[in-house]
Parts: sequence; C-alpha cells; structure tokens
Amino acid sequence: QVQLVQSGGGLVQAGESLRLSCAASGSILSINAMGWYRQPPGKQRELVAVITNGGTTNYADSVKGRFTISRDNAKNTVNLQMNSLKPEDTNVYYCNADVRRSDLPRREIFWGQGTQVTVSS
Repeated sequence: QVQLVQSGGGLVQAGESLRLSCAASGSILSINAMGWYRQPPGKQRELVAVITNGGTTNYADSVKGRFTISRDNAKNTVNLQMNSLKPEDTNVYYCNADVRRSDLPRREIFWGQGTQVTVSS
C-alpha cells in the first residue's frame, strides 16, 4: 500500500504565506506527477498545481505568480508554497501522486488526507 501524509496549513491573514507539504511512503517503485488540488464546497476537486518527475509545472490561473510547487524525488515529497494568500484561497487542500507500485504491477493515484487552509480578510 501507499500513503500520502500532509502537513502544514492553518489560519492566516490575507497577504500572508503558508507552506503545505506531502510525503509519500510505502510500496513505491516510482512516482510520475504529483499535485495539489482543492475542493470548494459543493464543487468538484480542482487542480491547483502539478509537477512531473522531470520538474515541469502547471498552475491554475488563479494561483499563477503566487503559488510555487516543488518536489524532492529522492524523498518522494511535494510542497506547495503559497504567498500573497487571498480569502478566496480558503479551502481544503489535497495532495496526490501518480504512483507506479512496487508490490503490484500497476499505477494508481493516491490522495493525502486533506489540509484546511483559511485566509481571513
């Protein structure tokens, strides 16, 4: 099995920064893309940022220039540095990983447990 454990998040004021981290462990042969998503109430989970194992990144338009995604392939971790936070960034954030498993001959998407980010105005 594979586990993704998130850390970071919390309550900040508008304009401040937060850093989210996510560590993958378990039966991992390799990880392709890793990403961060958020799910507004009553809506589908939406992409915030994604990074490939080669370092190519992609961001939602709403966070470009403010958020930075990074990863450490050796440690199987992905981070999201969030600067200039806005109240509309308030949400539960989830990390995910596209994992090639070492215990089974397949790839699977795994999700972290979710982390609340609240930005007050």
